[in-house]
Amino acid sequence: MLINRKKLLAMIPLSDRVIYNMEKRGDFPKRIVLTSRNVAWDLAEIEAWIEIRRTSGEQAARPGFTPQVACP
Repeated sequence: MLINRKKLLAMIPLSDRVIYNMEKRGDFPKRIVLTSRNVAWDLAEIEAWIEIRRTSGEQAARPGFTPQVACP
């Protein structure tokens, strides 16, 4: 089942730009181009992405931030 941008944004509280950038980095499921003016996402891929994020326990990396490693 495919979902449009409106339904995606209702599920994922991120901006269009953030989602687009994450797609380009390979950190978010890729959109499916239906026409020159219409895209959609696979609902199963989005739900799997949400579940992985929910269960991973990983903190999202902050852009431009490099954690400091203590020297022994």
